[in-house]
Amino acid sequence: MPRLARIVLPNYPHHIVQRGHNRGLVFVETADYQRYVADLRELKEAFDVKVYAYCLMSNHVHLLLAPGDSIAGLSQFMKTLAARATRFRNKLEGLTGTLWESRYRSSLVQSDHYLLACSRYIELNPVRARMVANASEYEWSSYSAHASPEESWIDLDPAFCSLGETPEERSSHYVEFVAQSIPPSELELIKNAIQRGQLTGADRFVDEVEHLTGLRVERRGPGRPKLE
Repeated sequence: MPRLARIVLPNYPHHIVQRGHNRGLVFVETADYQRYVADLRELKEAFDVKVYAYCLMSNHVHLLLAPGDSIAGLSQFMKTLAARATRFRNKLEGLTGTLWESRYRSSLVQSDHYLLACSRYIELNPVRARMVANASEYEWSSYSAHASPEESWIDLDPAFCSLGETPEERSSHYVEFVAQSIPPSELELIKNAIQRGQLTGADRFVDEVEHLTGLRVERRGPGRPKLE
């Protein structure tokens, strides 16, 4: 079966997953995580890419990114990010070769309820993996930035900003939102979208993207995240 063409649009959020080569470890020591986060922070400015959410797992990463006016910035950002992590780990271990799978997965995300749901999905990865009991216990994700009204280098997405008039209100409502159990339909929707390279959104979003790109977009089953 041929690969689905990756759909990338400027100024739209994209859920991205990149895994280690042969599902091998990409983060071994604390320094690996620290370096990757530092590179995220630096390169987002260099390539004009907004970082809305992230979670670094031992053998893969989840990122919620929005390129600026140039869609080329997103692929350049991911290429440079992966290359830096590879050089860092290879230098520590005296190795050569690739650290990552050759192609990352990407799903265009609708900028409303789905965007907030996708952020929650990303930050709850360590909880679903039973590494921690609560998202606040995991150090290598953007949850702490969203859960605290303090300023952070993480970019604030439109859905998060709609949660309240003040930083305190937004953070409080987001913590409550993440504490809710994820509806199975929402979990399946986001998981399938990233695995199959489909859109994370409603039918009207599919229509919108088809109109913008002039391409026919594969449609999945009906449904939307139930955000309470």
